[in-house]
Amino acid sequence: MDRAQKEKVVEELGQIFESSGVVVIAHYTGMTVKQMQDLRAKMREVGGSVRVAKNKLAKIALEGKPGVKMGDLLTGMTVLAYSEDPVAAAKVTEAYAKGNDKFVILGGAMGDTVLDQAGVKAVASMPSREELIAQIVSCIGAPASNIAGAIGAPASNIASILSTIEEKAAA
Repeated sequence: MDRAQKEKVVEELGQIFESSGVVVIAHYTGMTVKQMQDLRAKMREVGGSVRVAKNKLAKIALEGKPGVKMGDLLTGMTVLAYSEDPVAAAKVTEAYAKGNDKFVILGGAMGDTVLDQAGVKAVASMPSREELIAQIVSCIGAPASNIAGAIGAPASNIASILSTIEEKAAA
């Protein structure tokens, strides 16, 4: 890799560190190409990506960026998993690590906050953006359906009372 290519990689990594909601760093020693492709596919499904880069270039890219202390995690064969959704990359990597003992999460960063293994696990257990939106919509929609039910209930009660009165009068 010549100097121009290295500068381009540092620039790309800098963009990743700035724009991502969460970055997870993991060791992938011993993983097969198929396993890595599987991880990449799972990350793509949630709108994230996986990137393997030289640790030295990643450390240079981290200078002056949020989560600069994450550079301490960059030792050995590391892979970066990242997504704009602050939860997606953590969820996928945590689930993948459970099924593959060669994929070991070291930590990561969420904005300026550097995460250890437990921090990544905690972020992974949080609901995703879509799940939060669904919860909020259901909370907003529930009172409306209760009001509609309350307004509709007296009318149905009155109608049943009137039909009972009509039946008694007819009998």
